[in-house]
Amino acid sequence: MNQINSANKKREYKKGIGAAILCALLWGVLPIYWKLLRPINPLTIMLYRILLLCLLVFVIDLFFYKWKGIITPLKQKGAIRVFLLAGAVISFNWGLYIYMVNAGFVIQTSIGYYIEPLVICIFGIVFFKETLEKYKLAAFLIACAGVGVMLLSYGEIPVMALCLAISFAVYAGIKKKLQATALLSLFYETVFLLPVVIPVIIYLELTGNGIYGVAEPRQIGILCLAGVVTAVPLSLFSMAANRISMVALGITEYLSP
Repeated sequence: MNQINSANKKREYKKGIGAAILCALLWGVLPIYWKLLRPINPLTIMLYRILLLCLLVFVIDLFFYKWKGIITPLKQKGAIRVFLLAGAVISFNWGLYIYMVNAGFVIQTSIGYYIEPLVICIFGIVFFKETLEKYKLAAFLIACAGVGVMLLSYGEIPVMALCLAISFAVYAGIKKKLQATALLSLFYETVFLLPVVIPVIIYLELTGNGIYGVAEPRQIGILCLAGVVTAVPLSLFSMAANRISMVALGITEYLSP
């Protein structure tokens, strides 16, 4: 019995590591995608991203889990509050990230994603009582030294980079604690934001400040893929968070920047 449990844990750990690595690689190339959407306002991109992601994962969840499965996560005590918090935190992170890329803060964006894995590791140690094995400790200390050199050479406190790193680490901590199915979690992280998102989108489009007022037809088509390019890596991240430690999750994130 113990051997079976050990084998299952090892198999789940390998799945988690694989999901984390693939997620980091996908996030590494996403700046190219967001650059293609200039000069669309970052706020507009974020709003459409939330809407399209919600619609996409709802259709997928309905196909795989039916209505009964979709409603099940809400039965957890405090689930709605946690989902709403997760949605607000990741939306802030998305908006800041897209703004930084499109406003020319690419270096500070990269710095943020070098700091982020360290913050995730620290959260794992402090809030989830994870321990550092010697190899993970070595990787953590080397990363700390590298980030320290990077910050010294930058010559100033990268405020936006820190906000980017901390906000995503908070999101990772929420996902770790929640332990919800990836696609169901994504649906509830976005659906509670729609009462705000949809009226704002309608207002922007009616006043000529939405995508139809500033974007080329090609860019509108590219933006329609925002749900897919968001759902795939975030689902992988959620799968990884449910299977591996925060420390391991943080270290694998160094593939992204």
